[in-house]
Amino acid sequence: MKPLGPIPAGYTAIDGELAISGRKASELVAEAGSTPLFVYSRELLARRVADLRAAMPDRLALHYAVKANPFAPVLREMALLVDGFDIASGGELAMVRAAGIDPSRISFAGPGKRTDELEQAIAAGVTLNLESEGEAARALDAAARLGITPRLAIRVNPDFDLKGSGMKMGGGAKQFGVDAERVPALARLVIESGAEWRGFHIFAGSQALGPAALIETQAQTLALAARLADQSGAALPHCNLGGGFGIPYFPGDQALDIAAIGAALGEAFSKLPDVLRETQFCLELGRYMVGEAGVYLTRIVDRKVSHGDTFLIVDGGLHHQLAASGNFGTVVRRNYPVAIASRFDAPTEEVVSVVGCLCTPLDRVADKAEFPRAEVGDLVAVFCAGAYGASASPAQFLGQGPAMEMLV
Repeated sequence: MKPLGPIPAGYTAIDGELAISGRKASELVAEAGSTPLFVYSRELLARRVADLRAAMPDRLALHYAVKANPFAPVLREMALLVDGFDIASGGELAMVRAAGIDPSRISFAGPGKRTDELEQAIAAGVTLNLESEGEAARALDAAARLGITPRLAIRVNPDFDLKGSGMKMGGGAKQFGVDAERVPALARLVIESGAEWRGFHIFAGSQALGPAALIETQAQTLALAARLADQSGAALPHCNLGGGFGIPYFPGDQALDIAAIGAALGEAFSKLPDVLRETQFCLELGRYMVGEAGVYLTRIVDRKVSHGDTFLIVDGGLHHQLAASGNFGTVVRRNYPVAIASRFDAPTEEVVSVVGCLCTPLDRVADKAEFPRAEVGDLVAVFCAGAYGASASPAQFLGQGPAMEMLV
């Protein structure tokens, strides 16, 4: 038997079924018309952002990283909750604009921005986080052609990384950002060009659950920002401190202590050097804001036994939940939080594996875990499905197509 990850707080049972924002899973599936289905909770989105605001210093803005979940109703909901949006492609820019979000609230990071993407962003008034000297030259050329003053910041590749990070985004040789020692020269060039100088974007890593590591990284980030601003010879208008806040996916994971992080950051803000006294700071968070607010519902279509092992075969799988299947960056596969939604408060009775409908052994939703007895027709819930699910999984694999999505 292999343990399951922890089910996030905020989910209850109604008549024995999983309830999401006070509605039974079966009712939501009936409304959608079929499974598989991603359901995102407005209530849990609002609660997460409110908890962040309560824990963090007042001067810290909160930005949403669109790549975590670009579903249009989620974007519109987040527009009511956060201060800014961070995108990583021209496609995301189109999504955010279609959701009615003011481009002045958007910043655009990511290596390999095409020239047409640069032009679209500049024309819209988006802040570009420059990833290289070459990208800076192309952005300035594009701005000159358009006759528009661009809003430019520099993404910094810091000389440190985020300890305990599930995905390191800085430190050493990276495709992301400009190496710290080259940043001052590029900053001076951008400022002298007449562009609107927007400061630095410093992102060291993601999916960390240790508050001490995040506190240390934020302290290093503030020190680096001050040093680079001094060397650039200009005050720093804005600094994106990155994110890195993780959520518990696996057995033994503990929820992040954001109160400790906020207290340490508030103390650091009280001791800022003069060059950062007027700087606007923000955190850029994606999965931490939306990950635990999402549930993936899929229906059991077959129950079978092979060599003594029982398999529940569902109509969804890795084509919608690549991460839960263990195929999105994990080295050793461990079980996500998964439950029988139709029997949410029932006691466990058997050890089974929940597998998807794809013709590959990689398609495993839960491996040899304890569940209540479940039958064909029952619903299975995969939690922590609000981030990097629908948009980060190979929905077209084997012609399956995307899952439906709803915000409730």
